[in-house]
This record gives sequence, structure tokens and C-alpha cells, in this order.
Amino acid sequence: MPLNPPIRYSADLEKPSPDEQAVIEDIKDSMLYIIGKTHEDLGHAQRSVHAKSHALLEATVTVHDGLTPELAQGVFAEGARVYPAIIRISTIPGDPLRDSVSLPRGFAIKLFNVEGARLPGSEGDVTQDFLFASAPAFAAPDAASFAKNLKLISRTTDRVEWAKSALSWILRPIVKGLEAMGADAGALKAMGGYPETHPLGEHYYTQVPIRFGDHVAKLDIVPQSESFKRLVEDRIDLSEGPDVLRQAVAEVMAAEGGAWTLRAQLCRNIETQPIEDASVVWPEEESPYLDIATIRVAPQTGWSEGRSRAVDDGLTFRPWRGIELHRPLGNVMRARRQVYPVAAARRSELIGCPMHEPKSRPDLP
Repeated sequence: MPLNPPIRYSADLEKPSPDEQAVIEDIKDSMLYIIGKTHEDLGHAQRSVHAKSHALLEATVTVHDGLTPELAQGVFAEGARVYPAIIRISTIPGDPLRDSVSLPRGFAIKLFNVEGARLPGSEGDVTQDFLFASAPAFAAPDAASFAKNLKLISRTTDRVEWAKSALSWILRPIVKGLEAMGADAGALKAMGGYPETHPLGEHYYTQVPIRFGDHVAKLDIVPQSESFKRLVEDRIDLSEGPDVLRQAVAEVMAAEGGAWTLRAQLCRNIETQPIEDASVVWPEEESPYLDIATIRVAPQTGWSEGRSRAVDDGLTFRPWRGIELHRPLGNVMRARRQVYPVAAARRSELIGCPMHEPKSRPDLP
């Protein structure tokens, strides 16, 4: 069955709601509460989400040759172009928990030497940020639902880590059983029931849409090299230490490195692939993910205190840092436009060091 042609991007694809600003203020309050609470407890300001990093890597992103016109868009318009990049793989909560509290993962990538008209707030930068998570759609349909969830989550920041570990141990086999029966266990995964997967073998998604040049798309990342593919079914014993995921990543990175494939899923049906409802998984039978680039990481240190200072404390990753041809879309992304800079500014203030977007990829220690 032939695929529908991709829908052309236009500004009226977005439908802002009248209460968005009030919702955004609620999200800001929760984010700032989490940052303040972890700083009070740890003496160091953490990200309000994705606080704990498992991998901090130098990478290259090579655009594939011979892309069709619908895929040769934005930063992917020039085949064989190579972008230097920084990758940060993390766990979603705003407090850096032991790995025995098993939760969804995140993958952020920053491309350097990017040309083109810039997004508001990103003028003068030469970078493009893409943010991914280990689920095909966002946990909430919109920013208002997310604000309610975040308010509840923020009040559990730093509380009874042993209880969170125990709950995680209970939930993981339940999630495994539900998924074996074909049931959706996304809510239980977010509560601590996430499988004990290897971060380098994960499948990551942007979850929410972005402008893709003339079109609209979601992106994903899948293992390409054998060194990462063999980790897809790998399970890690999370009881072996508080930072066992960092150790697992470090072993692979020191020995081999590897590669992922970056892919795009074009919006071809606005009814089944909505812009404003972030919780909808776009059906792949209507629009499959198509290869657009390769992300390579050479053998290197997977994580270190020095790399953490350089990336965790020194860099920010925001979907609104980039070019207009990759404008973030939908109400969740519109909320991120305001929330992320406020959270970063507060963290920078507490750390005592302003964060400046680099003009070239820094060499990680």
C-alpha cells in the first residue's frame, strides 16, 4: 500500500490553548522546587529533569547520501555532511537516584557547526539540540496534564530512596508480565518498573513532533553497530551498585565504541499523527521511520567527574536551541520554550558559573 505524501509544514498546524501560560507557570514552579530541594540536600544544583547522567560522549553525526527530497531537510539537507556532536544519556528524574530505582532513560544530542536561520532565543548559536526518551510517545497528552503529574513527582524529590528501590524491584516483573500479554505498562515504568536494559542498546524517540524543513516529523535512534545491537536484549543486575549503568556503558565505550542510526517519521495523516496530543504514538504502518544519518562514538571514556563538570554543569540541552527548520511543535514543546531557560538560569545561579553555549565542540576530559 503506497504511503500518503508528507504533510507540508505551516504555522496553523499548531492550536494553542487559552490557558497555556498559566500551565507553564505551574511547570516552572515545580521545576524550580526540584532544583532547590536537590541543591539543599546535595549542596550542588542538579537538572530538574534528567539529573543523573550515565554517558557523556564525543560523537559525529554523518548525514546519509542519496536521501529523497522529503528526507533531505534542515540539517540533513546535505548528504555526507559530518557534524561534531556531544551526547548525554541520562535517567529522567530530577534527583540522582541509585540505579536500583529503574526509570525511563533520556538521550540528548548537540550538533555543532550548524548553519541556518535561528529559532527565537538561539540567535548567535551554531548548535542544534535534539532530545529523546526511551518511549515512543510522551507520558501526558499535553502540558496541562504534565504539570499535574510533575507537581506530584516534585513532592517526592529526595524522599525515602530505599522505598523507591523496593517499589522498583516489585514493579519490574509486573511490567514484564503485562508487556508479555501485549498490555501498555508505560505508567508503571515511569513509577520505577522500567526494565533493566542497557543504555547503549535502547531505542530512543523525540516523542513529540518538530518541523522537518518543509514537513513535520518525529525522530528516533536505534542501535546500528554490532557492539550496540547485542545489548538490545541485555539485562543489567541493578543491585550491583548505585552507578552500575555508568559502569556498563564505560566497559563498552572503552573497548569498542559503536554507532546508532538516526531516523525520521514524517507526518502523513494529521488525524492519526496529531501535533498537539503528545501521548499518541504515530502508527508506523502509515509512516515508517526512515534512515537519515549515522551517529558514531569512537572508543573513549564513558563517564567521569571531569566530563560531568564539562557537560552536566557546563552545557544545557534544549529543543528550542537550533534552526527554524527544526522548530519544536505542539503545546508540550511550547512549554519547554519558556521552562528550560528558567530552570537552567536557576541552576547556573546556584552553581555559581554562567553557562555559555560553545561555538565549537569542547574536548571532553
